[in-house]
Amino acid sequence: MSSASTSRAMLKTLSVVKKVKMGKRVEKILKDKGGSTSAQDNGDDDPNKTPEPYICTGIFEADFTEFCRRNLLKDNEIPAVVIRPKPPCAQAPPDNKSKDSKDSNASKDPTPDEGVDAANQEEAPPKTYVTKDKYAYFRPVVQVEMENEDKPTTVTEIYIRGWKVDSLMVGIFKQCWPIIEKLSVVNLWNVNLSEDVVKEFASFLPQCQNLKTLVIDGTWCPEEPWSLLIGEDSLLTSLSLRNNGITDKGAVMIGKALSTVKSSNKNLVSLNLSGNKITDVGAVAIANGLRMNRVLLSLSLANNNVSDEGAKKLGEVLSRFPLTHEEVVERRKLLSEKGSPDQGLLKSPPPSRRDRDRPGSVRSSSHMDKTDKKRDKSSKKKDAKKDKDDTTKGKKEDKWKKADTMSTKTSKGKKTSSKDKRVPESDSPEILEAINPLLEQVESMDNQLWIPGNRCLINLNLSRNKITDTGMKGLLLAVQYQITLLNLAPSPAMKGILRMSLTGNDVKKTDETYVKLQEVLLARDPYYKPPEKGGGDNQSLAG
Repeated sequence: MSSASTSRAMLKTLSVVKKVKMGKRVEKILKDKGGSTSAQDNGDDDPNKTPEPYICTGIFEADFTEFCRRNLLKDNEIPAVVIRPKPPCAQAPPDNKSKDSKDSNASKDPTPDEGVDAANQEEAPPKTYVTKDKYAYFRPVVQVEMENEDKPTTVTEIYIRGWKVDSLMVGIFKQCWPIIEKLSVVNLWNVNLSEDVVKEFASFLPQCQNLKTLVIDGTWCPEEPWSLLIGEDSLLTSLSLRNNGITDKGAVMIGKALSTVKSSNKNLVSLNLSGNKITDVGAVAIANGLRMNRVLLSLSLANNNVSDEGAKKLGEVLSRFPLTHEEVVERRKLLSEKGSPDQGLLKSPPPSRRDRDRPGSVRSSSHMDKTDKKRDKSSKKKDAKKDKDDTTKGKKEDKWKKADTMSTKTSKGKKTSSKDKRVPESDSPEILEAINPLLEQVESMDNQLWIPGNRCLINLNLSRNKITDTGMKGLLLAVQYQITLLNLAPSPAMKGILRMSLTGNDVKKTDETYVKLQEVLLARDPYYKPPEKGGGDNQSLAG
């Protein structure tokens, strides 16, 4: 009996020991869990945990820095965002009133303290430069200009100079730039872009609604994908590609981006291709791009390798040219599409048998008497207005036809009255000038259809090329044809070439064709003022 009691006592002690050990183990586990949770509360995040998405604030410096850090760039690797330095402003002319007040104050005897303060103000050093660290000048920075330096959300221009913009950096720009509301200019110089980076630029630049000017100078790219920047979705109005080593390969693609038979760039106004390696092949391709383009106003091919063939092709496109087979087919399609739906909408009702042989506005006396008895005063007014519209319908039909098609596109299914469809007469010239070049009046010669050339281009720079007197003759004929056409049919929006730079070519300044071309262009220059009679006036103009 004693042995049984001792065994029971030993079992009880063993169970108590197990419970104690289990309790200590549970406490240890809970303690470890509590330590881990406290560590998380203290901010030691899991490195594998994805960060929360960042919402752009519109402040370029803050957004740019945050995205660089999220792409694992160190603080010393992140380019600094600085305000673009400007030259010191010229001092304003002294005000007479303030000068008189200063003289009156100077007449009084100044106190010793005032004299010391004035001396200190005069001896203050000028603030025209800033000292920097030894290698700070070579570190990459992003220069910005703002409308108001006190408001960081008013960035209008971004400048990058002399450092490579890779795919990582352009991905950061893709997230920052579309949020900047007032960004209008991006200027890149010597940034060593690759083909993929240029494609990435072309993909997101249309998202920047106010970005109109893009400058990429001094940047070589072997693939030359510059035409992607002026695609159909591009909103750029000015593009500069100076000193980029562009050859005929890139020029051909740029010419196709300007226009083809079925498409055309609608926004680009200025294109600068100076300082490249474009020859006659590239010049001919760009000239073909001007055949159907009626938006570009300024083109620069200065300091290239263009010779007589390219100059003659440009002169042909500026004067008149025959349509190709593909253009003739497209013209017939446009005419059929324009005629079939509009005829049903704008076709006048057929005349009666009695009035078939006389104009619609002339009525016989018997017919007028019968109708006057049946109609009341309100119907008479409506008929008079209708007759008045019929007489001028032939003159205004094409004008309102264009306006009606535009208004129906913007109505989005809503019913609009005839008054809403018509536009004011002040806007009608713009509608008329926006016509497709294939729908202009043609002239048949030698079994070919000829149309007037490009008269929207007003500035052409061909200086420092290899053009001789042969090419100058083609350009002279083009300018003379444009002047003749303008005299026959004046158009405020299509005046033709007004300025043409031809210096530095392989032609003597005393050449007869060159001198005559300069005289014609001088008279067309909008900034030229002919000398007036009288010696005094001439001297004042010369000065």
